Amino acid sequence: MVIIFFISSLPGSRLPYFGAWDLYIKKGGHALGFGLLGLAYYYALPRRLSVGYQWVLAFLMAILFALSDEFHQSFVEDRTSSLIDVVIDGFGAAVALTLSAVYSSNSNSKSMS
Repeated sequence: MVIIFFISSLPGSRLPYFGAWDLYIKKGGHALGFGLLGLAYYYALPRRLSVGYQWVLAFLMAILFALSDEFHQSFVEDRTSSLIDVVIDGFGAAVALTLSAVYSSNSNSKSMS
């Protein structure tokens, strides 16, 4: 969350430009960052909750943070807020959470705790 907040705090003039790949790299960064955030939330939740409940809670927390991040960006010089970015963030979180939920429900490993 600190890394996302820090990057969101950078004025637009301080962000790197990646040429023809700029849009893909930046939107991919959104998806990757929020995918990792969703996973952090997922694994921080108690194991006694069902996988589906953990998935929903982690996804909602990621979306709430994405909304707050876009609100924060609206105050940063040369930056804009966009609901499209929230959708991309949610997509990244959903993909990562789904992969994790499928993996954890198919895993043969037993928890030591």
